[in-house]
Amino acid sequence: MLTGKIKRQIDEVWESFWTGGVSNPLSVIEQISYLLFIRRLDELQIRKENLANRTQEPIEAPIFNDAQRELRWSVFKDKDPQVMYELVRDKVFPFIKTLQDESSSFSKHMKDAIFMIPKASLLDQVVQMISGIDMADKDTKGDVYEYLLSKIASAGVNGQFRTPRHIIKMMVAMLKPTVNDTICDPASGTCGFLMASVEYINQHFRVELNRPEHQAHFNNALFTGFDFDAHMLRIGAMNMMLHGIENPHIEYRDSLAEAHDDTAISEAYSVILANPPFKGSVDIYSISPDLLKALGKTKPTKPLKAAVDKDGNPKKPPTEKSELLFLALIIRLLKTGGRAAVIVPDGVLFGSSNAHQEIRKRLVDDQKLDAVISMPSGVFKPYAGVSTSILVFTKTNSGGTESVWFYDLQADGFSLDDKRVPLVAEGAAITHELDNIPDILARWDNMAAESERSKFDQSFRVAKADIVANAYDLSINRYKETIHHEEHYDAPQVILSRLMALEDEIQDELKELEQMLN
Repeated sequence: MLTGKIKRQIDEVWESFWTGGVSNPLSVIEQISYLLFIRRLDELQIRKENLANRTQEPIEAPIFNDAQRELRWSVFKDKDPQVMYELVRDKVFPFIKTLQDESSSFSKHMKDAIFMIPKASLLDQVVQMISGIDMADKDTKGDVYEYLLSKIASAGVNGQFRTPRHIIKMMVAMLKPTVNDTICDPASGTCGFLMASVEYINQHFRVELNRPEHQAHFNNALFTGFDFDAHMLRIGAMNMMLHGIENPHIEYRDSLAEAHDDTAISEAYSVILANPPFKGSVDIYSISPDLLKALGKTKPTKPLKAAVDKDGNPKKPPTEKSELLFLALIIRLLKTGGRAAVIVPDGVLFGSSNAHQEIRKRLVDDQKLDAVISMPSGVFKPYAGVSTSILVFTKTNSGGTESVWFYDLQADGFSLDDKRVPLVAEGAAITHELDNIPDILARWDNMAAESERSKFDQSFRVAKADIVANAYDLSINRYKETIHHEEHYDAPQVILSRLMALEDEIQDELKELEQMLN
């Protein structure tokens, strides 16, 4: 748990970066991540040295040799700030960019890393803050990084922004991952979904994790994340490592790009949790053919006939929406029997294009669509105001959808404005009016009772036949029924007489005011 002192230190460091000219929050987190990695390398070396001392054997695969002693965290952290600055900038940083194997999950993303700390005093301040953190306590160092990530105050490019942690935890709780699963987020970003899965498994499978085979799977193969942004890969990998995952599989991959026989991934994961980017369109010529096929399309074999239009302007190539492509990708990535929870913009649910209808048809007819949870538009503020929903489905490749559970999430425990302040005080009882999430999880675990609810309720089931009859429309408003109360109004003559009386009163007061002025 973070103390007020550590939070103040982080706030001071953040302010120092800002005033020093490093204003991009992702850049700040990256620079701190590099230093955390440098400290980790020294700790790994110390571990190797202690083992060698106990066994009286040479150090196995040392990270630092004798000539590189000054590059170690424990050596340079107490040096004069200017000396330390020059050493880190000119020697330590170039050294870590050459690493390939040590702590490989992070080091392999270091090739294009840039040292951006502008002055010696700031580097010293950050180094002293990190030195004061008990890195043996994975909860504390994980909380430090989460606090850093919470400071990302604006959306990035390609629709990158942080999914609210309580929404992530709800989605994880619905899928109930186990120690035997293989979990993937194909648009992992800071690895929030993977981190919540780590916490869930740690909480529910403590005994099983004591077994060597489960521990090995947990640290090396259980969690996979893909992203095509090198900055996010570094941040995500560090987030996983600081939460105790020794070798998380965080990889660079343009998940939607054309697949080749040696890179395509198919039916590899049993659980997928994702909030894919949904603010862009992808050039159809760069899309994997199998993903286009899932949208009922084929990849053009020839380029556009003309490179420019009739006015001489460059022609834009045809595109497909990224959110539809990611749904097709997730179906491909899932093993048969695998389950997914995916956030999509509401347009996916009711869009009338052939691609929209085709992907919904595949979810309902070919797979088992379990649930559609409609969320209010304020959930992603201040990043975006778009309305979104969560699709929960199981891959069967043989159908299985008999009915779909709909839930109208109206309150998530936070205000729905840009401030997103908690509505429930810490330690206070949660009421349904302020937070519907406990009700969602309770009803999800008692699905049999949902069949008895009507379409006037906040949650209900809709038969597959009704969905098919409505062109596979999955928007909750298509099926939700509302009770309309009859309103009674006074006759127009009565309302008019009241207005005339009010007008007479106003005229009398104006005359009185005029007399006072005279």
